[in-house]
Amino acid sequence: VGNSSVLICSPKPNMTMATWEINPKAGGPCSLGYRADQNKTDRTNCSESINWKFRPDQDPTLEIQQVGRAHEGSYTCEVVVAEGNFHTSYYLTVLVPPRLTLYCDDQGNPVCKAAAGKPAAQISWVLENNSTPKEEGHDDGTATVVSKFTAYSTNGTTCIVSHLAGNWSKSIAC
Repeated sequence: VGNSSVLICSPKPNMTMATWEINPKAGGPCSLGYRADQNKTDRTNCSESINWKFRPDQDPTLEIQQVGRAHEGSYTCEVVVAEGNFHTSYYLTVLVPPRLTLYCDDQGNPVCKAAAGKPAAQISWVLENNSTPKEEGHDDGTATVVSKFTAYSTNGTTCIVSHLAGNWSKSIAC
């Protein structure tokens, strides 16, 4: 989320046409097209954040700026030359880093929460404990994971959150 993504579509010598067909999970499809005989580009229903990275007559690579969850979906490039049509397909999965909070509950137990991450985060603790993380899925495809540290005595502990978008840790004494 928030970064740019580049999808490569290999150029071919004497390319007559290049198209990108985009089918996001949310919202309607869009397409980008280039015709060499008219030296013309065309776009249908694509947001301004989706465009050619370079001049399509030289390189039909696609760039998505400020990637968001709405960009997740299938992307197919087709390059047409005299020898035939060449396809390259991608499925873009958008990672959403969770929001990490660590607090003490009413019984004085540390509680670690990794909210609205995609995919769900993994939570562990520096000290051994008998915690059971609970995961809650959301309609937007994200998940929240909550883990409570239970120990008879502790002067402080550290929660470690592992996710494909990064790793974080926070410490607390309850």
